[in-house]
Amino acid sequence: MMTTVDLNSDMGEGYGPWTMGDDAALLDVITSANIACGFHAGDQDVMAKTMTMAIDKGVGIGAHPGFDDLRGFGRRRLPRTHDELANMVAYQLGAAQAMAKAAGGQVRHLKLHGALANMCSEDLDMARACYRAALAVDPDIVVMVLAATAQQQAMEELNGNWAGEIFADRAYNDDATLVDRSLPGAVLHDAATAAPRILKMLREGAIIAESGKRIPTRINTVCLHSDTPEAVAMARELRRHLTDAGITLAKL
Repeated sequence: MMTTVDLNSDMGEGYGPWTMGDDAALLDVITSANIACGFHAGDQDVMAKTMTMAIDKGVGIGAHPGFDDLRGFGRRRLPRTHDELANMVAYQLGAAQAMAKAAGGQVRHLKLHGALANMCSEDLDMARACYRAALAVDPDIVVMVLAATAQQQAMEELNGNWAGEIFADRAYNDDATLVDRSLPGAVLHDAATAAPRILKMLREGAIIAESGKRIPTRINTVCLHSDTPEAVAMARELRRHLTDAGITLAKL
């Protein structure tokens, strides 16, 4: 059973005057923040504000690159060549590094967003292209991977630092990929259900699919999405549940 785990959340996903999620409240709960880099969401001002809050609260900063799709919030599958993917990831990671340095911090990890992440969990060549680009920018960066998918395989082949991630608020297919958001039950909204489920996964060292299938894997970090109305309540309940079970929460 894992005795120490990281809690991460995707944030900084507002844009201009529009806000998305209660980042300030979540930063009191989580240990690592995946901050949007301006393609699927976020802009330089939102990045600066979110990174400053994260630094002030001792939360680890990560780059969260996605497709260049503000209107679709990065959740639409877009056709891109491997060179385009590599440049897209390198560009966004570089932006995050610059903004973090200006705020007095540093980018410690990287996690792909939305459709880009889902496609890389299914397509090994695509995952390699994205992660090779990230490692070219920072060979020591920790890459959060969807555990037990092609993302993990790509990082293992590239001999990079990776952290296995599971989701507190998403249902799983039997191949460890996430159930499509368009399907019933894909997104979990009840903290009382989600917290015991995650504790069971940590105790068993395995992803538990919707079918009940166990997929053994290394689990280093648990993700909570920030863009649902119940995000903060779910985060607090999950943190309480894990702490009460004797699990230490710490950033990567």
